[in-house]
Amino acid sequence: MKLYKIGELARISEVSLRTIDYYTKLGLIQPEARSDTNYRLYSDETLMRLKRIESLKREKYSLEEIKADLSLWNKVSRDELVTDKLTSLQLKLMQLEKEVREVGPLVEKLKPKQLKNLHQKLTPSAAACIEALLLLMGKGPLS
Repeated sequence: MKLYKIGELARISEVSLRTIDYYTKLGLIQPEARSDTNYRLYSDETLMRLKRIESLKREKYSLEEIKADLSLWNKVSRDELVTDKLTSLQLKLMQLEKEVREVGPLVEKLKPKQLKNLHQKLTPSAAACIEALLLLMGKGPLS
C-alpha cells in the first residue's frame, strides 16, 4: 500500500494543502499512519475519497451532506470498486432529481394536450423513470 505525505497527496489530487487539512479536521479524510518524523501519511483510499469529495462539491453538495454520504457508503462496503460504483449511481440519481425539480414547474404549466404530446414522445422507460422520481420526491405522476 502506497502512503503519501500531505504535499504529495495535494499534488496528485490537485487539492490544496489547506483543503486537505480542513477535510482532515472535519473527519472527511483521515491519515492512515504517521511517519517516524510525525508526518501524516495518507493512503490510496484517501486519494479516492478526495476525488469523490471534489466530485460531490462540483455537484453543489455541502460538506455536511458529503460527510453523511461518505459515512453511509463506508457502512455499505469497504470494497473501493463497489463504493465507487454506488457513489457514481447515487450522484447520477441526485442529478436526475435536481433536473426533475427544475423541469417540474415547466411541466405543470403545460396544457393537457401539450402534456399528452410530451408523454407520447418519451420512451416508456424514460416516462417510468421520471414518474418514479416524481413519486419519490412527493409529487404526482407525469400524466
